[in-house]
Amino acid sequence: MLSAKDIRGAYAIMPTPALPGAERLDARATVNLQETERLVNCLIDDGCDGLIALGTTGECPTLSQDDYESFAACVVETARRRVPTFIGTTAASGHEVWRRMAFIRKLGAEGTLLGMPHWQPMTADAAVRYLAELSGGFPEVAIMVYANQRAFRFTFPDEFWEAVVRSAPTVTSAKYAMPRDLRKLVQITQGRVNIIPNEMTIPKFVAESPETTIACWATAASMGPQPVVALMRALASGDSARAKELDAAIAWANQPIEPIVFNPEVFALCNIQLEKTRIEAAGYCNPGPVRPPYGPMTDAQTAASVECGRRWSRLCGHLRAGTPLASLY
Repeated sequence: MLSAKDIRGAYAIMPTPALPGAERLDARATVNLQETERLVNCLIDDGCDGLIALGTTGECPTLSQDDYESFAACVVETARRRVPTFIGTTAASGHEVWRRMAFIRKLGAEGTLLGMPHWQPMTADAAVRYLAELSGGFPEVAIMVYANQRAFRFTFPDEFWEAVVRSAPTVTSAKYAMPRDLRKLVQITQGRVNIIPNEMTIPKFVAESPETTIACWATAASMGPQPVVALMRALASGDSARAKELDAAIAWANQPIEPIVFNPEVFALCNIQLEKTRIEAAGYCNPGPVRPPYGPMTDAQTAASVECGRRWSRLCGHLRAGTPLASLY
């Protein structure tokens, strides 16, 4: 099983590519498996150190069970253990989570991205028991806790992490945007849980805990992983000047969507739509339409997302060509 220290480098968050018509409520067999296979191979060939599928951008809660299984199988079978692959198993029902965990274990996935069950908020004690039971039931599957307070209506308090370290040994990482106190969380988890930032919060993580910032997750990688791969390699080699240069370029590319993503209430209303829009605009993959029941964004949000995708594509082009990043601005 993957340990905290095994999870290193750039982990790409994947969309679940959708076929035309997937936005309809009566649609069936919506997954574009050909595009899924192509995207997995491209992400690995372009240097990603791991894959994360079936999170928010992967539309995990809105996939039918048939679509969930066909997509998960395509991702795992295409990856062929060339890089660690985490498949999301979050669901409203604990029974359904168990069934999904059994399914991805059979496929051979190395890990799962797992949030709290939806609908009723969890207490800390219940959340710990939940993870401990899954950890005992699937000892070969590493759990990456999806630590999104807004999505799961759970604050992931210190006492939760203290108990998880004792009770759920397969919890070896956590997907965070920014913890309340990173240094304290690192101490509480005793090196057993890799606290992983996204590409927009890496500078804050490095400033607070440089020795433990060894991996990142990036939905942006599905617009082209080159900037995130280059940044993580610069950090791993100790090239702080290059890391600073890449941080600035990534911030420039993401700047159009900052007013949306840094406003939790607004972002919660258009998370999937924003990600799919900027991924499509970047041209690295074809994510297809957003599955129901979620509708369109405002014109301003759409324009910002498209501009972000275009900027990211330009940044990838500069890195492929070896063009100085200063010429982006």
